Amino acid sequence: MRIIPDPRPAFHPPRRVKTLLAVLVCAALLPLSGCGKAKKAETPVTPPSVTVITLEPKDVPVSFEKIAQTQSSQLVNIQARVSGFLDKRCYSEGAIVKKGQLLFQIDPKPFQVQVAKARAAVANQEALLESARQDLNRVKPLAQVNAVSKKDLDDAVSKYQSGLAQLEQAKAQLESARLDLSYTTIASPVAGISSAAQQTEGTYISPQNSLLTTVAVLSPMWVNFSMSENEMLRYRQELVKGTLKAPPSENYLVEVILDDGSLFPHSGRITFASPAYNPQTGTFLIRASLDNPGGALRPNQFVRVRLKGAIRPRALLLPQRAVQQGAKGHFVWVVGKDDKVEQRPVTVGAWEGNDWFISEGVKGGERVVVDGGMALRPGIQVTAKPYSADSRPATAAADKSPAPHD
Repeated sequence: MRIIPDPRPAFHPPRRVKTLLAVLVCAALLPLSGCGKAKKAETPVTPPSVTVITLEPKDVPVSFEKIAQTQSSQLVNIQARVSGFLDKRCYSEGAIVKKGQLLFQIDPKPFQVQVAKARAAVANQEALLESARQDLNRVKPLAQVNAVSKKDLDDAVSKYQSGLAQLEQAKAQLESARLDLSYTTIASPVAGISSAAQQTEGTYISPQNSLLTTVAVLSPMWVNFSMSENEMLRYRQELVKGTLKAPPSENYLVEVILDDGSLFPHSGRITFASPAYNPQTGTFLIRASLDNPGGALRPNQFVRVRLKGAIRPRALLLPQRAVQQGAKGHFVWVVGKDDKVEQRPVTVGAWEGNDWFISEGVKGGERVVVDGGMALRPGIQVTAKPYSADSRPATAAADKSPAPHD
């Protein structure tokens, strides 16, 4: 039998394919051969560095801020007490007026006439009384010797007493006329700021349009603010629990903060608290009074008030950045005696500056992480450094470092 050769040429792979196959075979056999380099030793993990604060219970003065509105302590309606034509307005509208300063002048001439008539009536009654007195003096001696009847004596006495009564009546009418004349000159009964005039010169003033203007006393100034029913209930509950201690007799010091954030130089005290809630707003009205000698505060001005004098006894404070928010609420990292951290849920209260009152979850003497807590997990060991109020996280310090010069 003869073998017929294959007419197709023999396959010879290219050189680069041979090289690639050799590399793959070495790579596959390398772990099995044990001829590689020895495995490197693991690098020890450095404990993360954190700053911690040791909780110390202490009595902390606290204050409360509320939105308030100013009110004049005495708003006086300037009204005409007699009818007549308004001759002149004697003040500048909106200006500060002094006590006793002339504001309006009503035409006095008709009232001057009434005074003159009343004065003449008094003079007439005085003359009639004098005549009656003389008649009585003549009748008395005659009556004693029975020269006249007893009826003549009684008539003389009656005429004299009637003259006395009529004279008193005339004097009262004269005084009334003088009062009406004085009412034509209308002065401010208080010192304060005036408002616009309600009547113009030449208007006939009657009881229907007797309101001329108003004057608002600027010092002392009232400051009104409100507390809701829930706020008042929470306040009373804290007093009962002892977590809040009010000043003696709840005599809070009241400071006023102006719209630009500056503090008004004069402080005051609470002078009135409404005995009932407003049924429409559900709030409890509180009023403070303070001196306003320069008139810087004006009526109906919106300000903020700060009530000072309360204390939170044995309170625990933590910087706000030490408290984190999780899915189940607020929590902190507590460093134990072995420098291992524990995640602890806490109940937070009100803010005090840059700190947070902690109601539950931690106690005095425990160390709480302030900075460096974002990368922590329960049970790991840390390097704890004491926290100071001026300390900042390392990342924040790096961000605030000056940029290099080009």
